[in-house]
Amino acid sequence: MSRFQQRLSLGEIRDGDRIELVADEGARAEIAQRLGLLALDRLEAHVALSRDGDTIEAKGRVKAALDQACVATGDPVRAHVDEAFDLRFIPEPTGTSPDEEVELSDDELDTMFHDGKSIDLAAAVTDSLALALDPYPRSAAADAALREAGVLSEEEASPFAALAALKGKLPGE
Repeated sequence: MSRFQQRLSLGEIRDGDRIELVADEGARAEIAQRLGLLALDRLEAHVALSRDGDTIEAKGRVKAALDQACVATGDPVRAHVDEAFDLRFIPEPTGTSPDEEVELSDDELDTMFHDGKSIDLAAAVTDSLALALDPYPRSAAADAALREAGVLSEEEASPFAALAALKGKLPGE
Protein backbone atom coordinates (compact mmCIF):
# COMPACT_ATOMS: atom_id res chain seq x y z
CA MET A 1 0.00 0.00 0.00
CA SER A 2 1.24 3.45 -0.74
CA ARG A 3 -1.31 6.05 0.30
CA PHE A 4 -2.13 8.02 3.42
CA GLN A 5 -5.37 6.44 4.52
CA GLN A 6 -7.47 7.01 7.57
CA ARG A 7 -8.31 3.48 8.68
CA LEU A 8 -7.07 -0.07 8.20
CA SER A 9 -9.60 -2.83 8.66
CA LEU A 10 -8.46 -5.44 11.18
CA GLY A 11 -9.48 -8.10 8.64
CA GLU A 12 -6.94 -6.86 6.11
CA ILE A 13 -3.98 -6.58 8.53
CA ARG A 14 -1.56 -9.50 8.39
CA ASP A 15 1.39 -10.17 10.66
CA GLY A 16 4.47 -8.79 8.90
CA ASP A 17 2.65 -6.29 6.67
CA ARG A 18 4.70 -3.29 5.62
CA ILE A 19 2.93 -0.06 4.81
CA GLU A 20 4.12 3.19 3.31
CA LEU A 21 1.85 6.10 4.17
CA VAL A 22 2.29 9.29 2.13
CA ALA A 23 0.09 12.29 2.80
CA ASP A 24 -1.12 14.09 -0.30
CA GLU A 25 -1.44 17.87 -0.49
CA GLY A 26 -4.98 17.93 0.90
CA ALA A 27 -4.13 15.69 3.86
CA ARG A 28 -0.99 17.74 4.59
CA ALA A 29 -3.03 20.97 4.58
CA GLU A 30 -5.54 19.51 7.07
CA ILE A 31 -2.79 18.18 9.33
CA ALA A 32 -0.87 21.48 9.18
CA GLN A 33 -4.00 23.34 10.26
CA ARG A 34 -4.71 20.85 13.07
CA LEU A 35 -1.14 21.09 14.40
CA GLY A 36 -0.83 24.87 13.94
CA LEU A 37 1.94 24.59 11.35
CA LEU A 38 2.66 27.26 8.76
CA ALA A 39 3.41 24.58 6.16
CA LEU A 40 3.72 20.82 5.91
CA ASP A 41 5.60 20.06 2.69
CA ARG A 42 6.19 16.36 3.29
CA LEU A 43 4.68 13.71 5.55
CA GLU A 44 5.31 10.02 5.21
CA ALA A 45 5.59 7.02 7.43
CA HIS A 46 7.15 3.62 6.97
CA VAL A 47 5.37 1.08 9.16
CA ALA A 48 5.82 -2.61 9.93
CA LEU A 49 2.76 -4.26 11.45
CA SER A 50 2.62 -7.32 13.66
CA ARG A 51 -0.50 -8.96 14.92
CA ASP A 52 -1.36 -11.09 17.92
CA GLY A 53 -5.12 -11.67 17.89
CA ASP A 54 -6.81 -8.29 18.27
CA THR A 55 -3.55 -6.58 19.30
CA ILE A 56 -1.75 -4.79 16.49
CA GLU A 57 1.78 -3.42 16.86
CA ALA A 58 2.98 -0.70 14.50
CA LYS A 59 6.70 0.07 14.45
CA GLY A 60 8.21 2.55 12.07
CA ARG A 61 9.37 6.05 11.32
CA VAL A 62 7.55 9.27 10.59
CA LYS A 63 9.35 11.75 8.33
CA ALA A 64 8.24 15.29 7.65
CA ALA A 65 9.42 18.63 6.32
CA LEU A 66 7.54 21.58 7.78
CA ASP A 67 7.52 25.21 8.89
CA GLN A 68 6.54 26.23 12.42
CA ALA A 69 5.97 29.78 13.64
CA CYS A 70 8.74 31.19 15.87
CA VAL A 71 7.39 31.68 19.40
CA ALA A 72 8.91 35.15 19.60
CA THR A 73 8.56 36.62 16.10
CA GLY A 74 6.08 34.45 14.23
CA ASP A 75 8.68 34.00 11.48
CA PRO A 76 8.75 30.60 9.75
CA VAL A 77 11.17 28.11 11.31
CA ARG A 78 12.07 25.23 9.00
CA ALA A 79 12.12 21.81 10.65
CA HIS A 80 12.69 18.23 9.57
CA VAL A 81 11.29 15.33 11.57
CA ASP A 82 12.68 11.81 11.37
CA GLU A 83 11.30 10.03 14.41
CA ALA A 84 10.85 6.36 15.29
CA PHE A 85 7.59 5.18 16.83
CA ASP A 86 6.38 1.96 18.41
CA LEU A 87 2.62 1.83 18.95
CA ARG A 88 0.26 -0.84 20.16
CA PHE A 89 -3.44 -0.89 19.25
CA ILE A 90 -5.67 -2.89 21.59
CA PRO A 91 -9.44 -3.30 21.80
CA GLU A 92 -11.27 -0.63 23.77
CA PRO A 93 -11.90 -1.78 27.32
CA THR A 94 -15.44 -3.00 27.87
CA GLY A 95 -17.59 -2.42 30.90
CA THR A 96 -16.39 1.15 31.46
CA SER A 97 -18.40 4.30 31.10
CA PRO A 98 -17.22 6.92 28.58
CA ASP A 99 -16.21 9.28 31.40
CA GLU A 100 -14.34 6.64 33.39
CA GLU A 101 -10.54 6.88 33.32
CA VAL A 102 -8.50 3.94 32.05
CA GLU A 103 -5.21 3.39 33.86
CA LEU A 104 -2.24 2.34 31.74
CA SER A 105 1.00 0.99 33.16
CA ASP A 106 4.40 2.40 32.14
CA ASP A 107 4.85 -0.26 29.46
CA GLU A 108 1.48 0.68 27.92
CA LEU A 109 2.10 4.39 27.39
CA ASP A 110 2.23 4.08 23.60
CA THR A 111 -1.05 2.17 23.51
CA MET A 112 -4.07 3.26 21.50
CA PHE A 113 -7.52 1.74 21.52
CA HIS A 114 -9.43 0.43 18.52
CA ASP A 115 -13.10 -0.39 18.06
CA GLY A 116 -12.56 -4.04 17.11
CA LYS A 117 -13.08 -3.30 13.43
CA SER A 118 -10.22 -1.06 12.35
CA ILE A 119 -7.24 1.00 13.47
CA ASP A 120 -6.61 4.61 12.56
CA LEU A 121 -2.96 4.40 11.54
CA ALA A 122 -2.96 7.82 9.85
CA ALA A 123 -4.17 9.48 13.07
CA ALA A 124 -1.50 7.61 15.05
CA VAL A 125 1.20 8.82 12.64
CA THR A 126 -0.14 12.38 12.95
CA ASP A 127 -0.03 12.10 16.75
CA SER A 128 3.55 10.81 16.55
CA LEU A 129 4.45 13.81 14.40
CA ALA A 130 2.81 16.19 16.89
CA LEU A 131 4.87 14.70 19.74
CA ALA A 132 8.09 15.11 17.71
CA LEU A 133 7.57 18.84 17.05
CA ASP A 134 9.66 21.47 18.83
CA PRO A 135 7.25 23.03 21.34
CA TYR A 136 9.16 26.34 21.27
CA PRO A 137 10.58 26.90 17.77
CA ARG A 138 12.86 29.92 17.58
CA SER A 139 14.09 31.82 14.56
CA ALA A 140 17.45 33.56 14.32
CA ALA A 141 15.74 36.85 15.25
CA ALA A 142 14.07 35.43 18.39
CA ASP A 143 16.72 36.49 20.93
CA ALA A 144 16.74 40.10 19.72
CA ALA A 145 12.93 40.27 19.70
CA LEU A 146 12.73 38.86 23.22
CA ARG A 147 15.38 41.29 24.53
CA GLU A 148 13.54 44.20 22.91
CA ALA A 149 10.33 43.04 24.63
CA GLY A 150 12.15 43.00 27.99
CA VAL A 151 12.22 39.22 28.39
CA LEU A 152 15.22 38.02 30.40
CA SER A 153 17.35 35.12 29.22
CA GLU A 154 17.52 32.02 31.41
CA GLU A 155 20.95 33.08 32.65
CA GLU A 156 19.73 36.58 33.53
CA ALA A 157 16.66 35.25 35.32
CA SER A 158 18.44 32.55 37.32
CA PRO A 159 18.82 32.84 41.11
CA PHE A 160 22.59 32.91 40.65
CA ALA A 161 22.36 35.99 38.43
CA ALA A 162 20.29 37.70 41.13
CA LEU A 163 22.89 36.78 43.76
CA ALA A 164 25.72 38.06 41.55
CA ALA A 165 23.87 41.38 41.15
CA LEU A 166 23.48 41.65 44.94
CA LYS A 167 27.14 40.88 45.52
CA GLY A 168 28.20 44.16 43.97
CA LYS A 169 25.81 46.09 46.22
CA LEU A 170 27.17 44.72 49.51
CA PRO A 171 28.98 47.26 51.71
CA GLY A 172 32.74 47.01 51.44
CA GLU A 173 32.79 45.68 47.90
